[in-house]
Amino acid sequence: MPQNDSVEPLSVLTAAESAAARQVIAVALAEDVGTGDITSQAVIPIGLHFHGRLMARHSMVVAGLPIAAYVFQTVAPEALFTAKVMEGKSVPAGTILAEINGPAQKLLAAERTALNILQHLSGVATETRAYVERLRGTGVALLDTRKTLPGLRLLAKYATRIGGARNHRFGLYDGVIIKDNHIAICGGITRAIQLARFNFMNRIIEVECDSLEQVSEAITAKVDVILLDNMDIRTLRLAVLLVAGRAKTEASGSITLNSIRSIAETGVDCISVGRITHSAAAVDIGLDWHAVVSA
Repeated sequence: MPQNDSVEPLSVLTAAESAAARQVIAVALAEDVGTGDITSQAVIPIGLHFHGRLMARHSMVVAGLPIAAYVFQTVAPEALFTAKVMEGKSVPAGTILAEINGPAQKLLAAERTALNILQHLSGVATETRAYVERLRGTGVALLDTRKTLPGLRLLAKYATRIGGARNHRFGLYDGVIIKDNHIAICGGITRAIQLARFNFMNRIIEVECDSLEQVSEAITAKVDVILLDNMDIRTLRLAVLLVAGRAKTEASGSITLNSIRSIAETGVDCISVGRITHSAAAVDIGLDWHAVVSA
């Protein structure tokens, strides 16, 4: 991809996120553009160039501008994309996020794909920031989850990180979390932890507990992290007292903006929230054309 000095490149992402962005963009452009944008080809002369502005239509946290830039420059390598705000910035309605200059036919072909990705990732970052703000001053970390749209896992987790969350495991391959079905099949928490420890001696082992009895068993088995699943406030407080710092504690399950502060005040170390990815609404961003000039 040609780089413009004014464009924040995909290198702001991790190598895995950058590869995922390229893959998602290739699929999205193939899906939307196909054999060509026949409307633009019919009504817009090849020699026309457009100058356009990406504008926030309501307040939001911005995430995905480097990816939007890559979309436009994939279709139109000669295009100039200039970001006007930094990733992660909270902006009010009416803020110009970026300017784009280049051949009109090509930029219009890329428009929907770029906006879809930018609006989705900014929506995730905006939702994440709202939860992070509710935790301000508690010292409790917000974690994301695997509850993401298929194919968008790495980009969604990039957006939660931009919003202020900490990335939990990216997939089944990079973290051991023993859940209720694992426990049922193994015949108990202790046995499940023993097997996990035997097979992954140097890994952090986390186990899901939904009762104080299970918490007590997990502590005896010397687990590293205890996921306190769908516990009420009173039970969470008792669980934290029971753990007494012998393991990290993570609260999870049906957590909302209204409940997260009270949950944090129970003394847990972190809180994981699926809503920041699976229920985040896309923000509204417009691309308005401000000038049409000949090549």
